[in-house]
Amino acid sequence: MEESRLQWQPIAVLLILALIWGVNMASIKIAARDMAPLFMAGVRSLVAGIGLFVWMKVKGIKIFPNRTILFHGMVIGALFGLEFGLIYEGLGFTLASRVYVLLYTAPFFAALGAHFFLQGDRLNPWKAAGLTVAFFGIVALFLEKIGPFSMQTLPGDLMALAAGGLWGATTVYLKKFLSYRTRPLQTLFYQVCFSVPLLFVLSFFMESPMVKGMSLVGLSALFYQCIIVAFLSYLVWFELIHRYPVSLLHAFSFFTPVFGVFLSGVLILGEPLHLDLLISLVLVSGGMVLVNRRSSSDTIQYK
Repeated sequence: MEESRLQWQPIAVLLILALIWGVNMASIKIAARDMAPLFMAGVRSLVAGIGLFVWMKVKGIKIFPNRTILFHGMVIGALFGLEFGLIYEGLGFTLASRVYVLLYTAPFFAALGAHFFLQGDRLNPWKAAGLTVAFFGIVALFLEKIGPFSMQTLPGDLMALAAGGLWGATTVYLKKFLSYRTRPLQTLFYQVCFSVPLLFVLSFFMESPMVKGMSLVGLSALFYQCIIVAFLSYLVWFELIHRYPVSLLHAFSFFTPVFGVFLSGVLILGEPLHLDLLISLVLVSGGMVLVNRRSSSDTIQYK
């Protein structure tokens, strides 16, 4: 049974996750001084995968219960790795701010996918309006940095848009094929485990040097990504995916760039609090109120 709206408990957890992922923006920038981004993502998945494997063995949880689950696990791992490959390759053609805006089309893709492929997760007018309002909040946040579109930036823009589609598709695919067959620990392990070889291969061909140096600050930032983000926060995220409608969950990811800009810019770098950040926060918050509003046509589905 899934409810057509979220109560305050999962909303509070989602906001904490957005805060953690927002801090991750700063940790990636810090760790990037020592290692290339794709290689860093591969290391992050590798460390998280080893930790999950050990924990699952301790708990006596079977890694691959059958071949069907193995296949679906490989698919979500490949989607996850390809998403990161498109993001980092796209950054070579277009502006980072535009990549951020296009990447956060993911909640639209997730909502559309859920509408057509998942029972009891329909796209109603309130969700559509809320997603649109929240998306304009992200546009407002990066509006001054987006710059003009051109044929030169088009490849990078398309890669970022495709990455957003893959992010949403991964969530819908996991919900449809794995959430009722596996535990959150297993689905997270499949994503990080099968993304490792793809990320390292992409890094080998796209990045040089892969490691630039090693510092205590960089290692601390990498530890945050591996343990706090890829292990603990992703585990909570998959637990939520197993329990709640993905269109509602993905919508709250709009808070991540808002929190990230506030934490990395205002708190860490000491930049002034600009009006565009406040406008973005208001729009995203308002959008989430609309997304989480129960439509009169909503019904609870039993599976």
